[in-house]
Amino acid sequence: MSDTLHRNEFQKPFETLLSRLSKEELKAHAFIDVPSDRKPWLDTGIDLSSGERVTTFAVGKTCLKGTDLWFGADFQLWCRIGPDGEIFRGTRASHTFVVEKPGRLYLASYFPGEWATRTGELATPDEVYEQASGSLTALILCWRVEPLVGLKKLAALGDVDGLIASEIDRLSDPVVPPAGWSYLWFVGPAEIYRPCRTPEKTFAICCHTHRDVGLLQKDVSLPLEPNTRLRWAWRMDRLPSEVREDTLATHDYLSIAVEFDNGQDITYYWSAELPVGTAFRCPIPTWTARETHVAIRSGREGLGEWFSEERNVHRDYLDFIGGAAPARIVRVWLIALSLLQGREGECRYADIAFVTDEGVTPIQ
Repeated sequence: MSDTLHRNEFQKPFETLLSRLSKEELKAHAFIDVPSDRKPWLDTGIDLSSGERVTTFAVGKTCLKGTDLWFGADFQLWCRIGPDGEIFRGTRASHTFVVEKPGRLYLASYFPGEWATRTGELATPDEVYEQASGSLTALILCWRVEPLVGLKKLAALGDVDGLIASEIDRLSDPVVPPAGWSYLWFVGPAEIYRPCRTPEKTFAICCHTHRDVGLLQKDVSLPLEPNTRLRWAWRMDRLPSEVREDTLATHDYLSIAVEFDNGQDITYYWSAELPVGTAFRCPIPTWTARETHVAIRSGREGLGEWFSEERNVHRDYLDFIGGAAPARIVRVWLIALSLLQGREGECRYADIAFVTDEGVTPIQ
């Protein structure tokens, strides 16, 4: 795995492979170390031109001091071009992109911080990076040929821990989320959700997560009324946690959530152990103030079977969050988190809709 690959095990074989490419194929390359305890952003000294084609590979991991938690380069490494460019990352420990606006390339190790703006300002204090240890090593390739052509040439010469083959696969067979849905920008993209079908051949959304995280969202604009219900069907095949999910170290789960216009959200999930009806605030510090979890099913009984669910969202808000009810519903989320324990989770969703006495509003 690229998370456990040491710098020399990464750099030396790549240097050998890259030395066999011509100057007509590869313009330049550089290895950059990104310390995990350094706040964003790290100036790489690499200036990129508009239209330039770039591939990145990364190894290493960030550890949270005093815990067993760690996060791999696929989640941790973010990029920015120019001091005011829009931040981005890939879905794997590799990524390929075309430069839109010229500028200096900056890199960052993300967690335990959280982005406040799309240009990479932090919502968290700089001091949170004192909790982190470890480092990432990134390889930057600037191509003169189409990246896929260059990568296939490299793959014919060899590979480094499967990284080259993985990026060829990602470019050749991208995992695209369902139409109208997008990943929450400050968590980043993923390859977790894709369109699929129910046994009755109707539309469904498939979810498969393994040591990653994805919050898939769809915008909604509906008034929150006393009779507003969320209705959906789901089939939970594998839970990403075998223990209760209400601690930071064990907070891996699959859920469907409703976001309100006051920034709060309720997320309904299938717990491994917690009793049905258990509610708790998110144990991730940057999410505690805004997210409430409600266990509506629990245990292994029923895994692999389809169930239809319905929740009175207005009542749940009053019961589990409290205070005055917000005026509107603004989004539906599908959440998959398996980053903390590194297990796999798998499920499917279908027939998502909001229901009132006046009618049904399909979401898919």
